[in-house]
Amino acid sequence: MAVVHHVCSWRYPTCSLHGIEGSFDGPGSKTVIPRKVTGKFSLRIVPDMHPDKVEAVVRKHIDKEWAKLGSPNKMRLGLDKASFAWYRDPNVPNFAAARRATVRVHGVEPDLTREGGSIPITLVFEEATKADCVLFPIGACDDMAHSQNEKIDRSNYINGIKVLACYLDEIAAMETAQIQPVSKRQAGTSVADYSRWRKKCKNDVMRFGCDCPECEVP
Repeated sequence: MAVVHHVCSWRYPTCSLHGIEGSFDGPGSKTVIPRKVTGKFSLRIVPDMHPDKVEAVVRKHIDKEWAKLGSPNKMRLGLDKASFAWYRDPNVPNFAAARRATVRVHGVEPDLTREGGSIPITLVFEEATKADCVLFPIGACDDMAHSQNEKIDRSNYINGIKVLACYLDEIAAMETAQIQPVSKRQAGTSVADYSRWRKKCKNDVMRFGCDCPECEVP
C-alpha cells in the first residue's frame, strides 16, 4: 500500500478541490440561498500531457455532466492559469552536483522523487539559461506549504543555506564546468508554448493562453 501511495503522490495526475465560495460561510446557522456558487479545483499534469488537451477534455466532461442535471441555472468554467509538467533526467551533471552537496551537509544520499508543485517558473529559468534546473527540497513534510500556518524549521533553513553553498562549490569543481544544456523537448513544448501559457487574456481575465489579436501585440 505504501508503494501505491507514493506512486499516486509522485507520478500520477491529480484533481484537487480546494475552494468553494457561496453565501454565508461563517459560524452559525443562517439559511441563506446564494445567488451564485464558485468552486475551485486544480489539476496536476505529468509529462506527455499538454495543457490545451487537458483543458479540452475537462471542459467536455464538465459540460456533459452539467447537461445531465437539466438545471435552469448557468454554469461557467474558466481557466486561471496553466503550465507544462516539469521533469528532467536525474543523471545529468547538475543533479550529480546536487546529490554530492546534499551528502556533504546531511551525510546521506538523497532520495530522488517526483513531486507535484506549482512551480512553472522552473520552465522559465530553463528557457532563459538554456540549462537543466534542479529543485532542492529543504523543508519538512509538516511545513504546511501555502497554508495559514505555513512554517519552516530553523535547522532546515540553515542547512538549506549550507546545501546551496556546497552545490555551488560542486558546480565550480566540475571538470567540465558547463552544465548540460536542455537538449530534448517534447513536441509542443517550445519557448512559444511556454510563453503562451504564461499570458493572461486582456479581454477575459478568466482566460489564459488566448489567441486574441490584441493580446499578440508586444
